[in-house]
Amino acid sequence: MKVKELTLGKTGIKTPQNAFGALPVQRDDIETSIKILRKAYEGGMTYFDTARAYSDSEEKIGLALSDVRDKIFIATKSGAKTPEEVKAQLDISLKNMKTDYIDVYQFHCSDVCYRPGDGSGMYELMEDLKRQGIIRHIGITAHKIGVAEECVESGLYETLQFPFSYLSGEREMNLVKRCKELNVGFVCMKALAGGLITDSKAAFAFISQFDNALPIWGIQREKELDEWLSYMDDAPEMDDDIRSFIEKEKEELSGDFCRGCGYCMPCPKGIQINNCARISLMVRRAPQQAWLNEYWQTEMERTKECINCRQCVSKCPYGLDTPELLKKNYEDYVKVLEEYNNK
Repeated sequence: MKVKELTLGKTGIKTPQNAFGALPVQRDDIETSIKILRKAYEGGMTYFDTARAYSDSEEKIGLALSDVRDKIFIATKSGAKTPEEVKAQLDISLKNMKTDYIDVYQFHCSDVCYRPGDGSGMYELMEDLKRQGIIRHIGITAHKIGVAEECVESGLYETLQFPFSYLSGEREMNLVKRCKELNVGFVCMKALAGGLITDSKAAFAFISQFDNALPIWGIQREKELDEWLSYMDDAPEMDDDIRSFIEKEKEELSGDFCRGCGYCMPCPKGIQINNCARISLMVRRAPQQAWLNEYWQTEMERTKECINCRQCVSKCPYGLDTPELLKKNYEDYVKVLEEYNNK
């Protein structure tokens, strides 16, 4: 079965339910990035999501895709906190991507639902930019579900971007359904739960059940892209085997766990919180050698320097007790390392 085409809410954007998340290409060199982005377009992907915060990701999109600008949709984001800063960031984004308009412009990881008349001037700026044709549609991204729900119910936003995967709970499921009811385009980030989900077929089949959800797969390597592009003509569908696999996964990954989003960073003691707070899961779900080497042993030892300042707790969009997670992950890591060395 071919991949479904969806309409992204009231934007009217029609695109395959298989989109490109361009955060990871900032880790590639320019030549590799251009090759991957171009191959994604030639393979049928038309929606490309990036952000001003993703270092040179926007620039690479401009280099790779500016000559087919009228055939693709570009979504980018600003995490700025004032209208002046948003406008300055937008000007950079336009220049980087060699375009004079953005299809979906989003407030990035917002902690509030900006509204007309709230005194910030943020939403009014978006309205003005849309009237000028510099942006086509107004969107917002959030990690806190309460904020996401408020934005959807406000009727002010044409798209919402929020983490969603088969590990999501009932409240997240209802959020996607509510977006459909109110015709808000739902852009699904972290459909692989920050790397914890390793079966792309199951991840794809789950998302495809929601005909209003557009997954943006974070792609860094060509072999990853090839996997997603293979689903353009052979899209996985939910069946009993995949459903059973997902139920086992949810049992294994139940409870509080770090998604690796990195919003808690930087740590004043230099701890790599976004990896160290979830290494117990990664060491069991990825080749162990990649996480039990000398480098990660050193990084895990560094977690003992945690001063419990709790800055990370205040910044965690999932409300996790990060120092406690670091402690538990260190203790478990030591056990796994001992078992590995005794093999």
